Amino acid sequence: MTRIRKYSPPNSLSQLASAITLSLILAATPSAFGADSAKLDLPGDGQADVTEQIQESINSGGGNLQLPRGVHRVTKTLTINLDEVGPTAISGNGAATILMEGEGPAIRFVGTHDGTAAPDSFKRNVWENQRAPMVDGIEIVGKNPKGNGIEATGTMQLTVTRCVLRELHHGIHLTNRNRNIIISDCHIYDNSGIGIYYDDVNLHQSNIVGCHISYNDGGGIVSRGGDVRNVHIGTCDIEGNMGGPGKPASANVDLDSRNGSIAEVAIVGCTIQHDHVSENSANIRFNGNSTARPFTDETRHGNLTIADNVLSDVKVNIEVTDARGVSITGNTVWKGFEANLVVDSSTNVVVANNVFDRNPRYHYGDGSTSKNGLQFTDCSGVVFNGNLIDSVTHNDAAIQLLRCKHFNFTSCLILNCKPVAIDIRECERTRIFGCLIERPDDATDDWKAIQIVDSQGILTDHNE
Repeated sequence: MTRIRKYSPPNSLSQLASAITLSLILAATPSAFGADSAKLDLPGDGQADVTEQIQESINSGGGNLQLPRGVHRVTKTLTINLDEVGPTAISGNGAATILMEGEGPAIRFVGTHDGTAAPDSFKRNVWENQRAPMVDGIEIVGKNPKGNGIEATGTMQLTVTRCVLRELHHGIHLTNRNRNIIISDCHIYDNSGIGIYYDDVNLHQSNIVGCHISYNDGGGIVSRGGDVRNVHIGTCDIEGNMGGPGKPASANVDLDSRNGSIAEVAIVGCTIQHDHVSENSANIRFNGNSTARPFTDETRHGNLTIADNVLSDVKVNIEVTDARGVSITGNTVWKGFEANLVVDSSTNVVVANNVFDRNPRYHYGDGSTSKNGLQFTDCSGVVFNGNLIDSVTHNDAAIQLLRCKHFNFTSCLILNCKPVAIDIRECERTRIFGCLIERPDDATDDWKAIQIVDSQGILTDHNE
């Protein structure tokens, strides 16, 4: 329906003059007011190589590149040198596909920002020419085993929204140094490498929100090396990001400080799952072991929050190693075929108000064989409070503490677990207080609620 607006003539000579001036400016300088945002004239048949045509449009500096509906075949990387071409957005309104037949990324943003996220660290040319490069509403499909989706280096405020990235190697590849990245409402699916890859990158402030990240063989969201801080992963569905039997170990979320560092991470409100047939699979794997900073001998990174997620169907649901400052709260966790939770060599850890359950409705297939236990090894300063653990029956114990110190185990409910509910070995300065531990109906005579071996300073009180 055409909307008809009533014409209101200018009520003064000054308003009339302003209207005439604006009309003249629009006619004389169309690119400044978005006229260059018209769609490119591309065949969209997936046959013609349109690489040079798109690259020429990028190089012209129009800034707002709109791909028309259809399939657009490219054979090498479309490079956006932001300092040369200025602020740039590429969009396809959900109807445009880039078919990437070359190696490397289909789209590469190159900036020169070498500062932090603080305003006083920016050079003038970064704000004027490089801020907020965007990709929106485009599908990128790979036709080369070494082809990636989107790569960014040296950028500030990269924003990727409403994109589909599939059948590539890596979906989104973050390299060198970037700041303040937002990835939202994207489908990153069925890639041979990693969905979103923090690749030895110096990157602070990144938000990954509302995305489907699934069936990427090398991992869903992966950080290796580099210097990474302030990672926010929220309300995403992340599943099946493992290569299957015989492939290298991977995880749905794999954050590794070895040969670098990563800290200050929040993983909140996600569903994360599948699959337990892949070797060493995990839903969330965090390794905080890093090179010590010059002012300290502490090598453990952390400040990690894992909250209000739904986690299931892998070898280990949550695996935390060499971390300091960890909060695991409000999660629903089941079908950890080797363990639901493994915490190793970590300190200052809170595990509270989680449900570690074995719902019989998930006993189809081999679901009933999952072990679902919890393990803490060489940990200190742990608060374990208000958790529910139900039906751990394939382990030596439902929860095992080995060589732990300053472990405060309080107000938990442990049901239907055998042959031992809580197993404490070589521990000291540990308290188990106010827990309700129910003996299973089919327990044998050697069932134990609490088993203490080679430990000292263990207080157990007000448990039933």
